[in-house]
Amino acid sequence: MGVVGKVEDGKLVESNSAASLANKSAEVKTGNSSLDKDAFLQLLVAQMKYQDPLEPTSNTEYISQYATFSELEQMQNMSASLELSRASALVGQTVLMKITDSTGRTTNVQGNVDYVVYENNKAYLSINGELYSMDDLDTVADPVYLEAYKLAAEFLNIFNKLPELGVLSLEDRENVEKLDEMYQNMTEYQKNFITDDYVDDLEDYVSKMKDIVASAIADGTLNADGTPKEE
Repeated sequence: MGVVGKVEDGKLVESNSAASLANKSAEVKTGNSSLDKDAFLQLLVAQMKYQDPLEPTSNTEYISQYATFSELEQMQNMSASLELSRASALVGQTVLMKITDSTGRTTNVQGNVDYVVYENNKAYLSINGELYSMDDLDTVADPVYLEAYKLAAEFLNIFNKLPELGVLSLEDRENVEKLDEMYQNMTEYQKNFITDDYVDDLEDYVSKMKDIVASAIADGTLNADGTPKEE
């Protein structure tokens, strides 16, 4: 699933994916990705050692090469710092990760970011007890959207427990009134998550329940204010 590893007893335990990350780190040091400062200095020393004595490289050219590398290194460090800062800002938020394994199969992982682990200038997000690379981050969910989605899911869960309108009874009063209150307290944005069909059905249920309550008051089952009579 592309999991980097997990934390046990305060230590990062390497998994298969963590091993692959270690290989990536090795690639950086061997030149498959980018050279670190030590590797560059070794190449510079080798260039000086084996230069053509009849056409030696000037000191100015060496300085220029080193200055170019230093500028590149600063850019890389800045990029790493930005990634770490971005990862830290995700703590507490809900994210969607898209993990692609060696066979090309993609797996989606969704959850809250509990904390961030930094390893070799790379950030890994802890989600549901596992670590995932920032490179696999696909979507950061908007808290307003999540709240609206959660509220709509709760609404539908209660609604689906209601019987058909024709057999609605006083026993269903609590759920009907709760649904009506939930919907009336929703923002316009949150109401957009409830389809028109459900809204129309809710109006029918509310109207029907008012008739049932009125009938119960008339026959003495309920008090005049609609509250249950004490036994």
